[in-house]
Amino acid sequence: MEGFYDWFRWLYDATGINLTIIYDAFDRKRMISGFWMTVRLCLICIALSVAIGVVGAWLQGSRLKWTRRGVQTFIALFRDTPPLVQIYFFYFGLGALLPRVENAYGIPEPVLTNVQWAVLSLSLFAGAFNVEIFRSGIEAVPKATVEAAEALGYSRLRAYIHVVLPLAFRICLPALNNNIVNLVKTTTLAYAIAVPEMLYVAKQIWSDATNVPEMMVFLLLAYVFLVGWVVWVMGRIERALKVPGIGL
Repeated sequence: MEGFYDWFRWLYDATGINLTIIYDAFDRKRMISGFWMTVRLCLICIALSVAIGVVGAWLQGSRLKWTRRGVQTFIALFRDTPPLVQIYFFYFGLGALLPRVENAYGIPEPVLTNVQWAVLSLSLFAGAFNVEIFRSGIEAVPKATVEAAEALGYSRLRAYIHVVLPLAFRICLPALNNNIVNLVKTTTLAYAIAVPEMLYVAKQIWSDATNVPEMMVFLLLAYVFLVGWVVWVMGRIERALKVPGIGL
């Protein structure tokens, strides 16, 4: 590998193209760490936002008026405000009101780290959209199908889990795919509270090596790869779950 790294050092000397993330061990380690932080952030936020969407869509059909209004308020709050404002609100606003705990060295620390606040904020933001996406899928399920499940003795919750949700999931997969792609791109906003994801690490590297154009090209290609992988996986899921006459 040293020969490979030496070639990029020669490239920098000969052309000025400074890819320190390849030939410099320290920068390479930082960028790999930032890439995996981005991947973990995406996977956790996707899972939590989908769970929020599933539960929220079910609560929207509640017979209790205040439950429905609570879900509608949640959707309005997180769908109608910028995600960066939400991140700042949670980290700087709500985080300042929470008590601090002492670590092993006796130093007071926040209850939640910046990474945890980013996960919470981004999951709620995407979850608000997912609630509406799953609601549209649920409403597209024929009422006769729900009535047939109830006639077989299913409770409202069991009918939702075993009958309505599987069908609604197939129907709303294209819209869910779009929201997940947007969520992956929105994770770059975690940079604002110093979460060490790719954009934050890239900023540190180009501040040290003054190689802004190279790092911007790398970031563009890295996100094309990451989002392309997500689209490919979602496409495979759509094809695997395809049922003739149901949604797809």
